[in-house]
Amino acid sequence: MKPVKDALDLRFGDFAGALPPDVASHPGVAALANRGVVRRFKADPVPAPLLETLCALALSSPTKSDLQQRDILIVEDKANRARINELLADQDWIPGAPHLLIFLGNNRRQRQVHDWRGHAFVNDHLDAFFNAAVDAGIALSAFTVAAEMAGVGCCPISVIRNHAEEVSRMLALPDHVFPVAGLGVGWPQGPAFISARLPLGATVHRDRYRETTREVVDGYDRRRNGIFPYRSQRNVARFGKSDSYGWSEDKARQYAESERADFGAFVKRKGFKLD
Repeated sequence: MKPVKDALDLRFGDFAGALPPDVASHPGVAALANRGVVRRFKADPVPAPLLETLCALALSSPTKSDLQQRDILIVEDKANRARINELLADQDWIPGAPHLLIFLGNNRRQRQVHDWRGHAFVNDHLDAFFNAAVDAGIALSAFTVAAEMAGVGCCPISVIRNHAEEVSRMLALPDHVFPVAGLGVGWPQGPAFISARLPLGATVHRDRYRETTREVVDGYDRRRNGIFPYRSQRNVARFGKSDSYGWSEDKARQYAESERADFGAFVKRKGFKLD
């Protein structure tokens, strides 16, 4: 594990913070600074008590107005797991993850409370969906942090939303409950690598927003490729082969392909109003 300052400078390229010794030596800070994605896992399962503890730690995270509009569903049914593996077959690492968790936005419980208490639910608009989605995202992040501190590897799975309707039926999700992301969980097969991020000068703003320049992104592409270049290029048949393939080209190609265009309609069928 790298010293915190070295890890952050490797990740961002422009970290110049002077860390107090007690911060720099804190094991939790070191774990966050050195964290990395894991997509290859050992076959051994994570013990049930540890998995349940990680769920408890995740659900200890902040939640909007204490509404607690996020749940975690652990997929244990073999047939359901096999079907999800099949749906996500383009992600070849998913079947090797011993555990699959689905993080859910849950606005249903809030509506039930209104029925039980006899109060009208008057906030039936976009914010109801947004609050539940953000709550689930916060819990997902907290689970990941807690898991990695315990030596457990994780990788989020946003493509679960490519199949939101079928996954929702499979997992018996009622109205106003929806999948936000999956999470593959297990013991890492090997060390994770530090993924380079955009420089802090592009993503941390003071007083007002400052536009990111192409020069900054081009520099990030070069720096990232010098650490861990892409092993393959997206859709070469459509876009051709690039001699300077980096993060920006990869992400531009990714979102040049239509994805999840039906998710808004799915959310509406779940009973949400998105006005």
